[in-house]
Amino acid sequence: MIATQPNRTQLGDFSSVVCFKAVIVGVEDTLGTDGAAVVFTRAGKVRGHNLATELGVAGSNVPVEEIAPLLNAAIGQDGTRLAAVIRSYQEGSDIVIETQDTVCSAGEEPGSDRKCTFTLGAVWGALEAITGEMYLGEQTESVLRGGTSDKFVFSPL
Repeated sequence: MIATQPNRTQLGDFSSVVCFKAVIVGVEDTLGTDGAAVVFTRAGKVRGHNLATELGVAGSNVPVEEIAPLLNAAIGQDGTRLAAVIRSYQEGSDIVIETQDTVCSAGEEPGSDRKCTFTLGAVWGALEAITGEMYLGEQTESVLRGGTSDKFVFSPL
């Protein structure tokens, strides 16, 4: 996990999924679903880029298969617990990164149309920082809608 200097001397770096989800719902109520998706995806991209820089892997262009373990160490169970990053691989010219237990899907009913906008953005920003390339990212599968993972596909621009 990335060492930080928390400003919260009593509670440390972490807060609850319930509170984070309340932020998501509140922003959706204010901006609408599409507006909130833009905001959370962009915020995630900034976080992911900063994360790759903090990890010292920005510009490293590590093999695609090594991206999942790097990200999982930072945002998985031993990191900030945003999501478990379970797999990364090349599919044609696209890069695919699969996650589970995302904060975005937490507490959602099966069949929910919730998308993992912040998590998608965080993975996207980290990927771009690591590779030095630009991508168009999208979520193509969801655990909420029958998928085995929340699957993010990144197409080169």
